[in-house]
Amino acid sequence: MEKTATLIDGKKTAQQIRNEIKAEVATIVDKHEKGPHLAAIIVGDDPASQTYVASKERAAKSVGMTSSTYRYPEETTEEELLSAIDFLNNDSEIDGFIVQLPLPAHINVDKVIDRIDPSKDVDGFHPVNVGKMAIGQPAYVSATPAGILELLKRYKIETEGKHCVVLGRSNIVGSPLSILMAKKAYPGNATVTVCHSKTQNLAGITKTADILICAIGSPQFVKAGMVKEGAVVIDVGIHRISADNEKGYRLVGDVAFDEVAKKAAYITPVPGGVGPMTIAMLLKNTLSAAKKEFY
Repeated sequence: MEKTATLIDGKKTAQQIRNEIKAEVATIVDKHEKGPHLAAIIVGDDPASQTYVASKERAAKSVGMTSSTYRYPEETTEEELLSAIDFLNNDSEIDGFIVQLPLPAHINVDKVIDRIDPSKDVDGFHPVNVGKMAIGQPAYVSATPAGILELLKRYKIETEGKHCVVLGRSNIVGSPLSILMAKKAYPGNATVTVCHSKTQNLAGITKTADILICAIGSPQFVKAGMVKEGAVVIDVGIHRISADNEKGYRLVGDVAFDEVAKKAAYITPVPGGVGPMTIAMLLKNTLSAAKKEFY
């Protein structure tokens, strides 16, 4: 019988985390305390952003949190958006909030992120939270890297002394993951190599990885020939490619799943792998914000 990798089920794991959060929120509310409140700001009509914010809203409500969405038109000025952020920073009813990215081209993303109160920055994008994470202080860790660490932990995957290769160096996924996987902690204590578009002999490096984290943003980029036998493969990508089905497309990741699954020991599917974990960890950050765990 042909060997195939053990699936790392992000959907099932995310549901476990949501159940744990729901129980804790119920305990808070039972003490006649206010439940956690997550807010989101969205500017413009980007369909993917609209879908994502709606799913965050549903997820928050499903665990007993209050959820608010502040919608602004595409032509909203930078000043107007900064004023909206100031309003949420000062609203004691709101424990944490996110500004949905991408923003329209006329708005400076860095300026927007800098304006968010770090104690309410449940996306973990503010330089204060990124800096605290980098030096090992308690902070909000951005949800996708946090979700990947949680999957490694819950599947009891050994990371100490392992070679972890991270494909991609974005501020949201690749860079924080490379720091977290090298930390003196579990999951962590790995030897980390970061690869990107300018890396030479890429396949030669990825084939040495015990843990390969793929966040390169290119559909089915990682083939079986780039993967070590028995590696753990975490696929962060999500792409629509055309398919001969009712929808006219199917979702794939950065990894050519069918061929890599025959070589890997563990692999995350797309969809149903890292994606559901991102929202679960955002809810976990919101619960931490309500409990004032880090600030």
